[in-house]
Amino acid sequence: MDESTAIELRNLTKKFDEVVAVDTFNVKIRKGEFFSLLGPSGCGKTTTLRVIAGLDAPTKGMVLLESQDVTGIPAYRRNVNTVFQDYALFPHMNVKKNIYFPLKMRKVPLHEAEPKIERVLRLVNMEGFGRRLPQQLSGGQRQRIALARSLVNEPAALLLDEPLGALDFKLRVAMQKVLKDIQRNVGITFVYVTHDQSEAMTMSDRIAVMKDGLVHQIGSPDEIYNDPATAFVASFIGDMNFLHGSVKSGGERGARSVVEGKTIVTRKLRQGLRSNEGALLCVRVERVVLNPRDGTYENVIPCELSRIIFRGTDYEATCLFNGSEIRAVVSATAWDHRLKEGANVNIGFKAEDVIVFPLAEEEDVIKYSAEAV
Repeated sequence: MDESTAIELRNLTKKFDEVVAVDTFNVKIRKGEFFSLLGPSGCGKTTTLRVIAGLDAPTKGMVLLESQDVTGIPAYRRNVNTVFQDYALFPHMNVKKNIYFPLKMRKVPLHEAEPKIERVLRLVNMEGFGRRLPQQLSGGQRQRIALARSLVNEPAALLLDEPLGALDFKLRVAMQKVLKDIQRNVGITFVYVTHDQSEAMTMSDRIAVMKDGLVHQIGSPDEIYNDPATAFVASFIGDMNFLHGSVKSGGERGARSVVEGKTIVTRKLRQGLRSNEGALLCVRVERVVLNPRDGTYENVIPCELSRIIFRGTDYEATCLFNGSEIRAVVSATAWDHRLKEGANVNIGFKAEDVIVFPLAEEEDVIKYSAEAV
């Protein structure tokens, strides 16, 4: 028995007729871990959560909960609880009765449940709200009560399906911190579904990035961001420049590629790329420097500054390099206000900040065009 694992998925596959919603998902989710399923709409993340919860049966594969096979066990007999985006609170019951409900279903007397109810109310910072009805609470307060109800019977894992999606931006950001603090305090495994990169990056210990039912990468936020396994992950997490080029030479320690006739030095060349093969070069926008003043940048390219956008905390500068666009994001405090659109500038970036993928992976890159929006 693996006592460190809360949930394990073995070759989990779910089909709806001919559509493969989840394709051969393998993962071990550790006890006390905040694990997120991240990806665009239709990628299979909610389906995966529903299979773990027992709300959907897998087509193939197994679900193990605390090393026990629960694949054929119905949802009500699994020691997991689910929190949905719409909270699902009973409008005719006050807060205390809503939280008591799952214990009542287990025939726990109210006098025995009282200490547990008070404990979870303290945990979600909602003491003194026991007599209020759900409609007397704000969206964030209702979300906290839904969490308290899900935690009161101390499940092995809590499954959360886009629970912050109905909240406004600032409240959503505040609730991210609340959720992470609660998870740390209770030590329960959280499996969290979201399409929001910042939510996943802020709260998660590990993230599974999914697209079209396939898991492209599982790793820590740092690993996913700084060392994406595929061009899709590179495009979906954070903001990335993509440049068309070809591999000039390569090896385990580094490589040289050519973009618009300019040699680009890189450290991260994906395995299998060969000389003269088409390539997709990726550089994070915040790793691009305008007019670098020292010699630490292996790649320095003359460009025309074509567009400047002020974003409050920073400036986004779009630079034209022959037929390619390269964007740089510069802190507002470091921005040179003498720079104007149309100016000639140099951009610099380090070899270690360039990742090279096969050009064929471009079809998986997430793109948002003006026509699309």
